[in-house]
Amino acid sequence: MRITEVRTSGLKGATPEGGWSHEIRPDDIVHTLVAVHTDDGQVGIGSAFTSEGLVKAALDVLCPLLIGETALEPERVVEKLHQNSFWMGRGGSITHTISAVDIALWDLQGQALGQPVGRLLGGRYRDTVLPYASLLIDETGAMTDQLQELTGQGFRAFKIGWGTFGRIDEKTDERIVANARAAVGDDCLLAVDAGGSEAHFPGRLKWALRTSHMLDAYNVAWFEEPLPPDSLDDFVTLRRHARVPISGGEVFTRRQSFLPYLQAGAFDIVQPDTTKGGGLSESRRIGWMASDYGAKLVPHGWNTAVGLAADLQLASALQDTEMVEYKIGSAYIDGLSAGGWRLNENGHLRIPDQPGLGLKLNREGIERWGTNPGFADA
Repeated sequence: MRITEVRTSGLKGATPEGGWSHEIRPDDIVHTLVAVHTDDGQVGIGSAFTSEGLVKAALDVLCPLLIGETALEPERVVEKLHQNSFWMGRGGSITHTISAVDIALWDLQGQALGQPVGRLLGGRYRDTVLPYASLLIDETGAMTDQLQELTGQGFRAFKIGWGTFGRIDEKTDERIVANARAAVGDDCLLAVDAGGSEAHFPGRLKWALRTSHMLDAYNVAWFEEPLPPDSLDDFVTLRRHARVPISGGEVFTRRQSFLPYLQAGAFDIVQPDTTKGGGLSESRRIGWMASDYGAKLVPHGWNTAVGLAADLQLASALQDTEMVEYKIGSAYIDGLSAGGWRLNENGHLRIPDQPGLGLKLNREGIERWGTNPGFADA
């Protein structure tokens, strides 16, 4: 099974807001689907957290290394791509694009061997996993109404983030958390994301320390990105003194970026995004490494149905990964999976056991939001 072609399809028309300073518009392309085609007609699907233009430019660099390679050896092939891109944008959009190729190659290997990807990643520790409903902070009341609605739908875990949190004053921060806790009740998991990777995020160490004590009073499960991502020393100090677990890493790429943070004791929870951090090959290694340093991996999943499908397989293969992020209200998650996603009676998602990622794309959604609806046609 040899690789013959790589095609792309950017997603536009329903791009959700991200909480960024320069907010994303519906027609902005920040997620790009990738299809790896093979000489026997099999097609693997991946997803990259970056624009289609950047993915196509990256593929101009990567395809000479990729075309003609076997599709059955994801880790060797993508390491070849990493090793040959030191001088050509490694760590940025090149790595984001490699992430999509990696996911697609695991999908192909699973199809070829008739096995779910999680089993190929090392074995299935679980058949279901808890999704936490992830939504932006809104002070108008819409957020608490949505939280109550989601609780009624069967969700048992939630994360609120970005918006005004950490950007007005500490009374506002506590009011937001108090309202969210009241909306979901005492029995549901609630996490808070400060969005420290936003441009010019104002939060600093002393604010984060005070805020961590406030969050503890509301039984918050973790405090995510409470500081700008590069603030290694401050993360270490914060984790040492905080009363709640500290998480981060969604903007990092490859395992090498996580290593100094884990060695220094900066995180309780690491959160690589499989669609930009290096794909499943890297996320699995990061998860193993986190375990060696007493941390857990909970993947960042504010992306696409393909990204969620990859995270489900990852969660099945990592003993300590008991949750995945579920971006609420995104057409690119709910509208791109044929059949959609359903919670069971315990508020869990079933992890597909079909060959590959176990994801069948919704053709209607691809035609509606994809720039190249036929990108995955054999």
